[in-house]
Amino acid sequence: MATIDAGVETGVSFALTDEQKALRELAREFAADEIRPKAASYDELSTHPADVIAKAHELGLMNLHVSEEFGGLGLSAFDGMLVGEELNWGCSGIGTAIGANGLGAGPVILAGSEEQKAQWLPPLLDEPILCSFGLSEPDAGSDVARMKTTAVRRSADYVLNGSKTFITNAGYAAWTVVFAKTDPSQGHRGISAFVVPMDTPGVTIEKHLDKMGQRSTDTSAFALTDVVIPAANLLGEEGDGFKIAMRTLDFTRPGTAAGAVGVAQAAYEHAVEYAKERVTFDVPIAMHQGVNFMIADMATQIEAARLLVWQSAWLHDMGQRATLQSSFAKLFAADTVMKVTTDAVQVFGGYGYSKEYPVEKLMRDAKLFQIYEGTSQIQRLVIAKEIFLPRES
Repeated sequence: MATIDAGVETGVSFALTDEQKALRELAREFAADEIRPKAASYDELSTHPADVIAKAHELGLMNLHVSEEFGGLGLSAFDGMLVGEELNWGCSGIGTAIGANGLGAGPVILAGSEEQKAQWLPPLLDEPILCSFGLSEPDAGSDVARMKTTAVRRSADYVLNGSKTFITNAGYAAWTVVFAKTDPSQGHRGISAFVVPMDTPGVTIEKHLDKMGQRSTDTSAFALTDVVIPAANLLGEEGDGFKIAMRTLDFTRPGTAAGAVGVAQAAYEHAVEYAKERVTFDVPIAMHQGVNFMIADMATQIEAARLLVWQSAWLHDMGQRATLQSSFAKLFAADTVMKVTTDAVQVFGGYGYSKEYPVEKLMRDAKLFQIYEGTSQIQRLVIAKEIFLPRES
């Protein structure tokens, strides 16, 4: 976890403030003391980490971006990214369960009216309740325009019908921002965003998905059958939903990428320690070029990924459009964590394939970073579009 200070002369510094160092250390200690001891058993049983979430909430490691006006800390994207890396270093399943409120509440923070923020955000600070982001559907993941969930205006209400899947924490959420079509003829321009309390009649959790990795994070599918919500729960205007979703994902991608860096860092550390201890041909395997070159590549790729994450988060905090840099970070960090964890298993050899050692779990956890919040292929599409069809900042 190198910290680089480029010096005063260039006007560029990667040095963390004392407050940021303390925040990162708090998150690291929490990950080491509260997350790692439970990671393996919670992964095996796919346990929802309610107890760990409650402790994270008590320490102020959740809902980091809610402004002080509404009772939060109002931390920057950069600060949130520092916390996210450490929690995912502990366990990306538990870390994602803790951090997913950033995605769930993001549309309200970015697009909600003052009244909506006052209604939905303060309760997140009062209790360790969860919220979720309801975009994906069985036939509409990357291709959002194929969304089939509808919202029909009826007097002072909207009536929602449809289904959502792969929704993080939905099975335990108090409310979800649901994206639905108010004008199906307009494709993605006809999508709107609504805050839907999950105890509203007609909302049904259909199943908790049994995942390969990140098993301590609930990922659920739910149906909406004639769900009636007040028109006041519409975020922005009708047709703003796609823009709200994309703005939210632009903001959260540095945090997601930071989570990938945290998992990669954990795998790298395990590989280094094992390489120093495991002896073959009368020397530690760290002395064999085939192994130490692999570990050198891990360290380089992790540092490069971390710097891309830092850059994208910093641009957000400077008020600059960071779509390109966020996709750079998400793409590179996700592909890096997959390679680093795979190589860590290779360093461990046969033991790496055994559940008795931690790296097989890290490899399973890593794969999801290449899929959620925009696959690695979607990130490449975004990057190509930004290159060939650039927009004003």
